[in-house]
Amino acid sequence: MLDKEGISSPSPTSTTVNVCPDCHRSLSKGKVPRFALANNLYHGSLPAQFRDLTWVEEMVCALYRNIVHVTCLYQSSNPTQPFVFHGNTCAHETNLLSTVKVLPHTPTDINGMLTVVFVGATKLDPKSLRTLFRVRKQAVWSFLCWLTSHNRLYHHISLDTNIMDLYPEDGTVPGLADRVVYD
Repeated sequence: MLDKEGISSPSPTSTTVNVCPDCHRSLSKGKVPRFALANNLYHGSLPAQFRDLTWVEEMVCALYRNIVHVTCLYQSSNPTQPFVFHGNTCAHETNLLSTVKVLPHTPTDINGMLTVVFVGATKLDPKSLRTLFRVRKQAVWSFLCWLTSHNRLYHHISLDTNIMDLYPEDGTVPGLADRVVYD
């Protein structure tokens, strides 16, 4: 499957196909690119019930953890709005390596990939992290069950209910509030 943006027709008799450097190297050697559809990695769109997964819920289910997220939150300078924040999240790539045999990742594993820096006159109320770092136990478990039965990369993964029980029914990643850095 090619993106329409990657195909151009500079003239009626020629077509240009743009591919990424990794795919180009593989194709130049007569090999199928690692992430090509021919490797059965594309399974269509996610079912509707998984379209509202949060980015943190996806991290809990991911085979590969290759990005560390640093979130800076700034408290409003208006004293009448102590729960109004603005800020940003920077994603920093790390080495890509997967040794996962059991999912979900533990809260400790996830916390190792997240940092929150808070700048404000008061201490951050942990409840205010819920919107940005939301985890729903049932959504994560349903997604993991679906992945193990519908994605060949997850077929060999064991699911651990004891680890899943470390997560809240609907809340933030356990332990995240203890890792907030105050500036």
